[in-house]
Amino acid sequence: MNRSLVSTLAATLLALNTAVLTGCKKDEPEASATGKFTLHLDNGTFVPGGNGPIFSSLVLGSGAYSNANSDDFRVSTFKYYVSNVKLLKADNSAYTLPRAYYLVDQSKPTTQDLEMNGIPVGDYTAISFIVGVDSARTKAGNFTEEALNANSGMLWTMNGVDEFINLSLTGYSSKSPSTGLTFHIAGYKHSTTNTIRTVTVPFPAANSPMRVRPDHSPEIHLYADINKMFTGTSTIKFADTYNVMGGLPAVKIADNIAAGMFSVGHIYAN
Repeated sequence: MNRSLVSTLAATLLALNTAVLTGCKKDEPEASATGKFTLHLDNGTFVPGGNGPIFSSLVLGSGAYSNANSDDFRVSTFKYYVSNVKLLKADNSAYTLPRAYYLVDQSKPTTQDLEMNGIPVGDYTAISFIVGVDSARTKAGNFTEEALNANSGMLWTMNGVDEFINLSLTGYSSKSPSTGLTFHIAGYKHSTTNTIRTVTVPFPAANSPMRVRPDHSPEIHLYADINKMFTGTSTIKFADTYNVMGGLPAVKIADNIAAGMFSVGHIYAN
């Protein structure tokens, strides 16, 4: 074989190898690439359906709900904080998003869609977050940012110390001695009355892992079942517990929240 033919074959093979490697790089995003996802909070409760329980979104001021004790109730306000969001992988590693605080308010639908940007590409199997505002941020003061603004109705002063209400639900029940319901789940200063809770919610097998890529943006549809506030580790009866402003009753409800208030219904565009 003459030298010219050998050179031609070598050049052809080199071009083919380069094309194959280039094609692989296009299929696999670079490790430094990022994407985004949306966390949609759907507040409501599960109700009986023909093929099992279905989720019914909360309607403020109307609708007839019933807790685990069969106490009727209606909801007039429902707000809570989501913060310190993490995404977990199957190998137990996690990506912690930059610290941010979101106030989810049922009366403001735009607050129920939390867009998370700059997420490293990867396959994630669960999401974790704090229901409330961590004590370090509370102690830092300077409550001027939108979600933590002192005028949000979620900040009060107890014994001269500023404190966030991690979750607030108000409404009405015929079982309440006053007919009114007030649940302000607050407190962080003492271990016995701390109501800040971290929840970890796995993604359904049908939607796991959630794939974050530069070219598409999945949406996590997260259910917040208000009925789970009143059952779990403790059963809440409105005849006895109907006006909660922190303290031990709030701790019981915080434990219920952590035990199962949140679940993932579906991940769209995954």
